[in-house]
Amino acid sequence: MNTAVPAGSDAGTLYDRLIRPDRVHGSLYTDQQIFGEELRRIWYRTWVFVGHESEVANPNDYVRKRLGLQDVIMTRDAEGRIHLLLNRCAHRGNQICDDSRGNSSSFRCPYHGWTFRNTGELLGYPYNKGYGGKGKVDARLGAVPRVASYHGFVFGSFATDGPDLLEHLGAAAGEIDRLARLSPEGEAELTAGWLQHRTKANWKLLAENETDGYHPQFVHGSIFGVTGSPIGALYSDASTAVTRNLGNGHSENDLRPEFRKFNEPMRWFGTTESRVPDYVARMRELHGTDAAKILVEGAPHVMIFPNLFIAEIQVFNIQPVAVDECVQYSTAVQLKGAPELNKRMISQSIGSVGPAGMLLADDTEMYERNQRGVEALSPEWLDVRRGLSRERVDENGFTIGTATDETGMRGFWSHYKKLMEA
Repeated sequence: MNTAVPAGSDAGTLYDRLIRPDRVHGSLYTDQQIFGEELRRIWYRTWVFVGHESEVANPNDYVRKRLGLQDVIMTRDAEGRIHLLLNRCAHRGNQICDDSRGNSSSFRCPYHGWTFRNTGELLGYPYNKGYGGKGKVDARLGAVPRVASYHGFVFGSFATDGPDLLEHLGAAAGEIDRLARLSPEGEAELTAGWLQHRTKANWKLLAENETDGYHPQFVHGSIFGVTGSPIGALYSDASTAVTRNLGNGHSENDLRPEFRKFNEPMRWFGTTESRVPDYVARMRELHGTDAAKILVEGAPHVMIFPNLFIAEIQVFNIQPVAVDECVQYSTAVQLKGAPELNKRMISQSIGSVGPAGMLLADDTEMYERNQRGVEALSPEWLDVRRGLSRERVDENGFTIGTATDETGMRGFWSHYKKLMEA
């Protein structure tokens, strides 16, 4: 395996040696010690996407999630507050929740019967005389210390202090705004159920790929050809779309310049106004003259560091399993008040990322081939220089490249390096 680290003067310059402006070292994807440091410095420190409030819509709903390697129960208590509890009894460490989802105000450990509220507090324990009676044990379930949501997207951070969620999201918050704005009721939901795709690849290979506009014409070219899809043209040297470094490790493929060029409402969704008349009418009634722009520009294609990918009509949640393995959870976006679109979103998602879906199968093959490749001893480096010499700064101060440039990757690695050196 390619675990050799380039020689340097001292350990303090490790990530200076591994991450350069135009290349990254292969050991970043294969080294077990680096993976352990990522868990501590990224997954258990920064804000990480966990789920969506719509998944626990009613009081006492719960759903099991992952945050890094942690098994987490996302609950909504009787007062409507969201909690992220660790799935471990405070007595002897047994997992207290087996079901993937349900509705309950409490959880009872199957090992010794200790019972906890869905807020984490200890309710009781059998044969309490052994502890000196009721109320003598001071214990509660472990919990993610900070929980916050934005437009229903729930994030957790194991750090007790640091930037708040809005500071972490930065400009990426505007992309979530764009998604919510496509709903006639201003809300996106994630209620269609999650598919789980286990991939024998390091999680960073997926995060890098999500806004890599260089690969679609090659990896997905056969699908575009067979289906007559116009997507491929969005990622070419002739495209007016741009790749944007949004800061804090976030990036986007901004396809709006291409859609503005055609100025056709709903083209972004592969349809026309006449096929979704009720949706268009509701949007025009809600937004007035602004509706035309919203219907033309469509949904975002944004990677939010470290693990949330919004791909127009789908949402992905990337979670690591090991240095060379991760799980990518995917679901169709559902726009509240837009039944015409929601049925199509589910259908299109099944066709692209479902068990027999075409797009994700292509990508997964590339992820796993990449992982096997970086384990080779030579060459040691992966190239991320595409478009470096032609990057520019847009009117909002963000670095942008063309649709096929690796601007997003460089932004990812810059932020990664900052966190790993903190």
